[in-house]
Amino acid sequence: GGAMKLGAPDLLWLAALAPLGALAAWWSLRRRAADEARWIARGLWPRLRPGGLARPVAWALLPALALAATAAGLARPRWGERTEAVERQGVDVVFVLDTSLSMAVVDVTPSRLWVAQSLLRRLAAALPGNRLALVQAEGTGVVLVPLTVDAAAIDLVLDGLEAGSAPVAGTRLTPALERALALFPEGSQKHRAMIVVSDGEIHGESLTAIAERLREAGVVVHTIAVGTPSGGPVPDGGTAGGYKRDRQGRVVVSRADPEALARLASATGGEALQALSAATNPEKIAARVREMERRAVDGEVVTTLAERFQWPLALGAVLLLAALVRTPFAPRPAGKEER
Repeated sequence: GGAMKLGAPDLLWLAALAPLGALAAWWSLRRRAADEARWIARGLWPRLRPGGLARPVAWALLPALALAATAAGLARPRWGERTEAVERQGVDVVFVLDTSLSMAVVDVTPSRLWVAQSLLRRLAAALPGNRLALVQAEGTGVVLVPLTVDAAAIDLVLDGLEAGSAPVAGTRLTPALERALALFPEGSQKHRAMIVVSDGEIHGESLTAIAERLREAGVVVHTIAVGTPSGGPVPDGGTAGGYKRDRQGRVVVSRADPEALARLASATGGEALQALSAATNPEKIAARVREMERRAVDGEVVTTLAERFQWPLALGAVLLLAALVRTPFAPRPAGKEER
């Protein structure tokens, strides 16, 4: 069922050209009549052209109707349901990597950032054929690599990242997650995954609102909290071998906090991992993305309106053919010989 809809309604204006077809046909008839008038006596006209005006008028309408039918076909009328299997292969995966200064802490060796980079490389290698992107979560968030099937691009950019390298310092996950969400194309709701790697030190930032937006957008967020609960001193970017100190002169210690990350994963139906050493295996997350990928390859059946442009186009062709083979004048009645 379903009411008729037009696939290209903006082409319907071509139907306005139909009267031009009738005018052109009528003009050719008038020219023909004028030519004949030069050499046929007016008294012979009724014999040469029996049937009056009805037949020429009908003949002149044929090209007009053919133009109208062609315009209707070009506007692509659609009605009646048609089902088709749509296959969408692969998943879009956006990596969100925290590069704030606390990621330079060495409570996991050689450093939190090194372990995070290593985990992302392993995940990229474990997800061939999917589109991957990379967003840097520091300050206002930076898109480093848009969605691409070229995993080598991710690898190359990961190589150049250093903790505390963004122009605006500090961990703020929400802006990075918003930028990551904007990378997903429209209509890919069933194939969206995000993998957030951070030490979870987000200084009281609430992820509730962004978690709800991600869930509504069909994004499954997996999180990896890198670092240990006991933590370690935060290196001072400006001093070789020195550590950041608070106003009282005490060394600032950063402790990994997996709680907020785990809540983000849980709210979107994802996995939450803790990386307490470089030996952490991210396979659990890769398996979840591959499971999503298999679902994607299965495809889905979509019901659409069937294209019916063939009918008006065929009608237009038949009318045009009729205009070509028919004569605008009635044939002379048989059996009536001239005396």
